[in-house]
Amino acid sequence: MIIWLASYPKSGNTWVRIFLSSLIASTDNININDIKIEQFPQRYNFENLTKNISDVREFVKNCIHAQTKINLDNKVKIFKTHNAFWKSGDNYFTDTNNTLGCIYIVRDPRNVITSIKNHYDKDTSRKALEFINNEKQLLGDLKNSKLETDLPTVISSWKNHYNSWKKIKTNYLLVKYENLLNKPEEEFLKITDFLEKLSSFKFKKDDIIKSIKNTNFDNLKNQEKEKGFKEATKDKFGNPVKFFNLGPENNWKKILDPIIAKEIEVSFEHEMKELGYL
Repeated sequence: MIIWLASYPKSGNTWVRIFLSSLIASTDNININDIKIEQFPQRYNFENLTKNISDVREFVKNCIHAQTKINLDNKVKIFKTHNAFWKSGDNYFTDTNNTLGCIYIVRDPRNVITSIKNHYDKDTSRKALEFINNEKQLLGDLKNSKLETDLPTVISSWKNHYNSWKKIKTNYLLVKYENLLNKPEEEFLKITDFLEKLSSFKFKKDDIIKSIKNTNFDNLKNQEKEKGFKEATKDKFGNPVKFFNLGPENNWKKILDPIIAKEIEVSFEHEMKELGYL
């Protein structure tokens, strides 16, 4: 059974994933290019299911079949995904036979948009706004890429993504990126407590605190600077885009056009009020 680390892109998912990888592996030697918690989807998940997984229709049709293959060993495992909990015709992203629970990481969309602009090499904040408002938004270089992880990812809009994962009525933990920054010990302990309740994982508080320190933003940023990060995207010239870019310094009040900020607040008013962002 799968416990999902789910989020809209640029919301802190990779940070949590590296923290948990460090904690589960019980290691001080963090390697951002060897993260033990895998992403879904990957090409090998769909072997013998379809010959053209880059076709989004084939991905949608075979998503649950791929998860059934993953779960043949009957072990609890954690996977990162940026997929929304979508429904397409008679097909769903996942189901109760394959999903044990979900840790959903959310971030103020006014800060998400500034990270999206950098990460996906958008020329303007206006284009980044179109990205997070697009209800049909997909990720993945579906025509050219042969990367293991560069497969169709149906993310939809920021609003739809957040609302979609609330379909999981039990074993659902909401984690706010801002709380991870401002009170990391309390928030990461919520995550580990949640995992312990759902699985055989057992964590010591001293190890949790050590992993929080080892995986702080500055450490991850410095490692990317020294060794690069294989999950980083590339700009239009083929150069790697900084993945661990602004982090805690990403403050929409200082760097986001007030007109764009207001449009986000109007588009996502209900969800932002629900989350305490307005």
